[in-house]
Amino acid sequence: MSFWRKSAPWLPRSLPSIDMSQSAKIVMDAVRAADHDRYLTALYAPADKRDALFSLYAFNAEIAGIRDRIHEALPGEVRLQWWRDVIAAGGEAGAGHPTAEALNATIATFNLPKLAFENMLDARIFDLYDDSMPSRTDLEGYCGETAAALIQLAAMILDPGEAPRFAALAGRAGCAQAMTGLLLLLPLHRKRGQCFIPADILAAAGSSPQEFITGDGGPGAKRAVAAMIALARDHLSAFEQGASALPVSLRPAFLPLALSRAYLTKMESGSPLDGVARLSALRRHWLLLRRATKGWPAL
Repeated sequence: MSFWRKSAPWLPRSLPSIDMSQSAKIVMDAVRAADHDRYLTALYAPADKRDALFSLYAFNAEIAGIRDRIHEALPGEVRLQWWRDVIAAGGEAGAGHPTAEALNATIATFNLPKLAFENMLDARIFDLYDDSMPSRTDLEGYCGETAAALIQLAAMILDPGEAPRFAALAGRAGCAQAMTGLLLLLPLHRKRGQCFIPADILAAAGSSPQEFITGDGGPGAKRAVAAMIALARDHLSAFEQGASALPVSLRPAFLPLALSRAYLTKMESGSPLDGVARLSALRRHWLLLRRATKGWPAL
């Protein structure tokens, strides 16, 4: 099945309506293939909320992976604009695209703020280019508009009454999770000339964005990675200090954080510059099960 127009291969075209049960499975399978960790966390949500979470996570995977599928920036921006138009129009906009249909239904059903999606799409423009991340503040803003917003939107689906109380905690969680994810993707980013480690952190480590993405990264590369891991740990610790207060209803939205500390520990014992740190399936399942059933202990 193709969603591409012959005249503009980065734009989806309208397709015949898909049976909703089939559409929901397509969306779920997309998350399972593209973002398996979040797929697992959604399974801990109540059954009547899972399809909504899958639509949210499928959308995130779709826009996060644009550069991997569309290798030029301008077509990538057009793709992001298509998503802006679909979300702004709502209703049956994006008909025939399973994720778009499901996402619009989720936004309408749970009264999710469209501005959050607009900000998320704006932030993803950065992914399409090779500009370096200017500063720690810019990085935290990027994380806030992507991973943190995703956590907060998921919380609004799960428990709209409780979600607003934990918006600040979602900010910390999103920074920790996104920074961990960027560290996991370091080899890919360096290969294609991207640098998400902020320039001010690189400068303090005796490196620069240009030096970091070439060769072995230069003598300051390991110091910069260590500083980035420490920054992710700072946000993770701040999240964990407040996580014991999370109600059971919101745990699935924050469950990806159950894996972050293990990933960071794994990266500290290896070299994120050279290879991707991996956790076994058994380890991931155990960490998620423990946090889903017991939550986070008070610190």
